[in-house]
Amino acid sequence: MDTLGHSDSYDSSLIERLLFRVAKKWVAGYGAEQAVASAVDSNSRGMSAILNFLGEETTDPKAVDHTVGEYLSLMDLMHARKVKGCVSAKPTQLGLAISHELCLKNFRKLAAKARALQQFLWMDMESAKFAEDTIAIYLELFKEFKMSGVALQSYLRRSAGDLLHIVEEGGKVRLVKGAYNEPEEQAFTTKEEVDENFSRLMRMLFEGGAFFAIATHDCKLVEEAISMSAGKSNFEFQLLMGIRDELKRDLVGRGYAVSEYIPYGTNWLPYSVRRIRERKRNLLLLARSLIQQ
Repeated sequence: MDTLGHSDSYDSSLIERLLFRVAKKWVAGYGAEQAVASAVDSNSRGMSAILNFLGEETTDPKAVDHTVGEYLSLMDLMHARKVKGCVSAKPTQLGLAISHELCLKNFRKLAAKARALQQFLWMDMESAKFAEDTIAIYLELFKEFKMSGVALQSYLRRSAGDLLHIVEEGGKVRLVKGAYNEPEEQAFTTKEEVDENFSRLMRMLFEGGAFFAIATHDCKLVEEAISMSAGKSNFEFQLLMGIRDELKRDLVGRGYAVSEYIPYGTNWLPYSVRRIRERKRNLLLLARSLIQQ
């Protein structure tokens, strides 16, 4: 039994190391120092940085408190290192899986720090079951802290209504496609439908007056955004660390504002599974890593 247990532990450790070899393409590392170093590198390449401490659907109050402390320390570290950028947090990291009130309280703590350091604050969007509360918490926070924004996912059928509501309140949006598995009654299921809705929502954002972000690696949608912009400069492109670096260089070279989303932390596996599922190229990276062992 002892020998078998040791073998299972070794196999698990080996698999984790192999997976992280692939994951570190789009995850900065385990700690804040590595994340900030990646942010400094992003700045050196003409981009802002958006840092995210990985984790989601946290139900342990102590873990939530730890996450809040991590973000507050991270924001101080970014300020000390003169990083051009901000943080982006998931509502369930800050207590939404426990209660609406706890999550809002913790976002207010982050907003107070962001205000003191003159940093922006982004709120990520997660699976559909948290969408209603996420929008409500964001709009409540936005009343108190205008330098904040929230992500909306074009694969959710509800997002057009959410976008109208946020724009009416003057809020700021990061438009993404979405990467969670959702039932058909809540989400579009084909790439054509998701892209069509992305274009529709993008046009709504360009017709509004607030700052917003286009977060996609799809060259067709990026060029469509540029065509829609008609010289407007109240938006930026946001792209994930380790994905489409050539597109980032091109956009920076063409004079567009670009931010690189940089995740880090020990909870890298769920995030990495979504990245691997999204792109065939990432599956090839995983296969190559396994073969090289």
